Amino acid sequence: METSKRVLIVEDDAHIADLLRMHLHDEGYAVTHAADGDVGVRELERGSWDALILDLMLPGVDGLEICRRARAMTRYTPIIITSARSSEIHRILGLELGADDYLAKPFSVLELVARVRALLRRTDALARSARLESGQLELGNLVIDPMAREVLLNRKPIDLTPREFDLLYFFARHPDRVFSRLDLLNQVWGYQHDGYEHTVNTHINRLRMKLEVNPAEPCRILTVWGRGYKLAVTDAEKATP
Repeated sequence: METSKRVLIVEDDAHIADLLRMHLHDEGYAVTHAADGDVGVRELERGSWDALILDLMLPGVDGLEICRRARAMTRYTPIIITSARSSEIHRILGLELGADDYLAKPFSVLELVARVRALLRRTDALARSARLESGQLELGNLVIDPMAREVLLNRKPIDLTPREFDLLYFFARHPDRVFSRLDLLNQVWGYQHDGYEHTVNTHINRLRMKLEVNPAEPCRILTVWGRGYKLAVTDAEKATP
């Protein structure tokens, strides 16, 4: 089951907080609101957040101090600062403390939601790149080690042929992208010839037998009718550290 991204809003304006919570909830995010800086610090330290929307001017601990504390934590949390302080100095202070983005009040709620979405996509992409550079891909319960050419599913080794491994690893490096059978022949097998598509079908079926709970109703390696195949990856899996 896909886990919702968790967003913490630290904002003392109840009207703004309600609007943000409503729109972010509609986008599928799990949202928690802290109405002052003291509660914001407690919530920040209590949970692992995927994004933090932070006002600068708050009762109690101010937004800059919360930003400073967030950046002192081991887990990296993307931060968007919102504030009526629209002067350049406060924007620079927030960004120098480690905020990823800044919106001055009044702002468009839809624009802020779009920025949250873009920021999380960028964070996910960076996490995937870091995993690739380290030589190992982790997609939820699936772990692929290209150096050892080993695959673990639910921490148990899966016996794959060399071509099955190459096909799975190619899919894992391009999650949720659709590839035609000819694309896969060219990228994985190294040639592109009409009439060989049955080879791709056979290997897809073998991977499904080894990876899917129910190969007849796959949820990992999906057929996109009229286009090809893709490896389905949830948001939570993309962000796996």
